[in-house]
Amino acid sequence: MSTLSLPAQAYLLACDTGRDRLADRQRVAPLVRAAALTDLVLRGLVTDGDGRPVVTGAGGTGHLVLDDLLGDLAADPHRKWRGWVRRDARATLQSLETQLEAAGTITLKTSRVLGLFPRRRPVVRDRAEVARLHEAVTAALRGTEPASRVDPGVAALTSLAAAAELGTVFPRRERRQHKARLAELEDRAGAAVPALRKVVRELKAARTAAITAASSSGSGG
Repeated sequence: MSTLSLPAQAYLLACDTGRDRLADRQRVAPLVRAAALTDLVLRGLVTDGDGRPVVTGAGGTGHLVLDDLLGDLAADPHRKWRGWVRRDARATLQSLETQLEAAGTITLKTSRVLGLFPRRRPVVRDRAEVARLHEAVTAALRGTEPASRVDPGVAALTSLAAAAELGTVFPRRERRQHKARLAELEDRAGAAVPALRKVVRELKAARTAAITAASSSGSGG
């Protein structure tokens, strides 16, 4: 599997290399955050303690995003998983992008929507790496190998992509079709995955409410 950190893998998996963009930055931000939490769990540095991430290991990982998060977790041990997935998610996404660009993994192109609002578009240098990530999670989801024998990082990445409802990775029909398999893979990933699912559902509900409110306001005028 890739030597990239799990949040970096999740980010690349979310990249649309055909259009050089992220399908949904608002959704990718908590995905990256949840992936960072999960990475720390897989490294044995964090565990679940009564619904909260608890730092159990010492030392750094060599990945700035992970080490920054590890320090935050140690300083605030009372926040629950869902709170950590939401907290500073956008800043974590931007920090990861900056690091990936510095490493030569991506090139960031900045444009403006309607000539006003800045938008960052990632151009992935090694598109074969993204293809490999897609192949790995697809094989984990559709494969017949017992979930217990799937590489932990791949199992986690598959679970995270499904929880974030990345349609470019797993369409809704496929997620439903392999629901039992996803549950088995998720058991190996840790508590950040269900927390991510809740956050994504909250984002979707907020969008729906905003659209409904805008529609009602327009028709009422």
